Amino acid sequence: MHTPRVVKLEDEAATLALGEEFAAALHPGLTIFLYGDLGAGKTTFARGILKGLGHHDKVRSPTYNLVEIYKLSKLYLYHFDFYRFNDPLEWEEAGFREYFNQDSICLVEWPEKAGEFLHAADLKILISYFGTARIAEFRAETEAGEQCLSRWQKEKSN
Repeated sequence: MHTPRVVKLEDEAATLALGEEFAAALHPGLTIFLYGDLGAGKTTFARGILKGLGHHDKVRSPTYNLVEIYKLSKLYLYHFDFYRFNDPLEWEEAGFREYFNQDSICLVEWPEKAGEFLHAADLKILISYFGTARIAEFRAETEAGEQCLSRWQKEKSN
């Protein structure tokens, strides 16, 4: 796929704003993996996406529930957090496979904890520390992911 897109984020507000802006490029059927150390901003970015999609209620981290489900108009967004998985088989046993479909968007924090059982990502987003700021790196893994990033870049330039 194409060169990754990189955005510098000065603070939490910038991370929220990036998620909100990025939401306009999303469409059903996407699977997005969010990578980053604890506290890097993965859940903050997800909150921004949800706000951008019209969700204005509280957004909880799915760390203990493993998934938070959001019904947004005709769209389902599933926000997963697999940090607490000790074995990839836990994903298979949890019965999450049906959530990954053409009618939903799946945001997955800590996807590596589900191993090879997890559906492939259309987009991988790495949020990393950069001094007191953060860097968000967007990588398309499929044609659908590339189309999403292209739409986002087009929206940004308008």
